[in-house]
Amino acid sequence: MVLLSTGRFLLLVCLLILLASCGSGSVKDGPPRAGRAAVPQLPDDAVPRPEARSRYGNNPEYEVFGKRYRVMDSSHGYRERGVASWYGKKFHGNLTSSREPYDMYSMTAAHKSLPLPTYVRVRNLRNNKSVVVRVNDRGPFAHNRIIDLSYSAARKLDMIRDGTSLVEVEAISFDDPPGDRPTRQTTAAPVEAAAPIESLPPRAASGNRIFVQVGAFGSRDNAERRLAVLRSGGIGTGFVVEDSSSSPALHRVRIGPITGVEQYDLLVAELEKLGIVDPYLVTE
Repeated sequence: MVLLSTGRFLLLVCLLILLASCGSGSVKDGPPRAGRAAVPQLPDDAVPRPEARSRYGNNPEYEVFGKRYRVMDSSHGYRERGVASWYGKKFHGNLTSSREPYDMYSMTAAHKSLPLPTYVRVRNLRNNKSVVVRVNDRGPFAHNRIIDLSYSAARKLDMIRDGTSLVEVEAISFDDPPGDRPTRQTTAAPVEAAAPIESLPPRAASGNRIFVQVGAFGSRDNAERRLAVLRSGGIGTGFVVEDSSSSPALHRVRIGPITGVEQYDLLVAELEKLGIVDPYLVTE
């Protein structure tokens, strides 16, 4: 009888330990569980409209993980290319930076520095699918990421499986131009400023080739010097394109084509070692 009671006691202890370990584990992010019928079809894009600035999430500056970020005075003219990520069930129902509940099934997004709220068009550079979302949250704070999309927005861009994608983000702004300052703003991080985007070529139906541009020079010699810096750092896929559409002609230094986000992240890290911190994406 004593042995039986001891066995039951040990079994109970084991069960409690197992339950405790399950409860203390961090919840991983991801899509909703398979079979959920709450989203029989994807929602329509967000409909841009003038809105008052949120009382929350629009402080001129804020700090996350020891790094300070600046919030733009205006979204007018903002356009940038880089890496998009998405967030899902782990944050579903939590309050966003604007104190609105996060809904993974709505067409929303998080951005480090655009005013809250701001409407933006996000285009997947690989397949040219695009969505319009309402920015109502702050993030993403991972290095080399420019926007964090809701689950539904990511699904419409066909980026759920990979988790990230190379995108173009352009504000649909109702703001006045920010005085006599340049109309294009960067993503807030003082050391992560992005280079201006050149005029975009006609958009292909699908299958874009993506390149990383690391400079545009009036002098061919200067372009060749930038190319030599790349080669000295082991980047051998660089080349110079002469753009005669501008006057005078520009010599653009590009790398690629690149196949996706993983290669882009590695390339950006190598460029930073060479002191090149202003790469941006172009497509053909």
